[in-house]
Amino acid sequence: MSDLQQRFLAEFAGTATLLAGVVGSGIMAAQLAGGNAALALLVNAAATAALLYVLIATLQPVSGAHFNPAVSALFWLRGELPRHEALTYVLAQLVGAAAGVVLAHAMFGLPLLQEGAIARRGSGPWLSEAVATAGLLSTILLARRRDAARVAPPVAAYVFAAYWFTASTAFANPAATAARALTSTYCGIAGTDVAGFVAAQSLGLLVVTAFSGKVRHLGS
Repeated sequence: MSDLQQRFLAEFAGTATLLAGVVGSGIMAAQLAGGNAALALLVNAAATAALLYVLIATLQPVSGAHFNPAVSALFWLRGELPRHEALTYVLAQLVGAAAGVVLAHAMFGLPLLQEGAIARRGSGPWLSEAVATAGLLSTILLARRRDAARVAPPVAAYVFAAYWFTASTAFANPAATAARALTSTYCGIAGTDVAGFVAAQSLGLLVVTAFSGKVRHLGS
């Protein structure tokens, strides 16, 4: 198996596991919280952050542990990831995210494919996604500058906090956003609202790229 194939599998498996954790913990939280929205969000945020810590710590040596097209795009724009590899990563993340949602449904005995129904639109959620994505990418860059091998703790902590301080609960990931349109559970999003979230996430990506001080020529 080639190095790129190994990294594809790591990105696929990591993203699938992450989305299974996000959606699965959301389902469990909604079932057990007894209608307490704050408790459900706390459980969902904690499970997501803990799982993200584990996934980054274990898979970073293999693929860099992106699990997010915005992260892969950032490294491509900075000249740290060739275009064909970035596209391979994004494909793995998109397919992996969808697989993770299906896996979560299967574990809880739910229909495997569903239609997201939770409306997430408007200036507040869109601004939140731009802020959440910019904050996530900035955290990654700054953590790598300090200690490239210790990215997991600050990223996990940031994601946990961003669940709470953003109006959108910080999706901050285009692959996760698209996949969460496949679930009608606690963590879902209406399919019609995906484009707005992804546009806002892309804005956050462009802002961080512009201020990171290292941008490749887009033709390369």
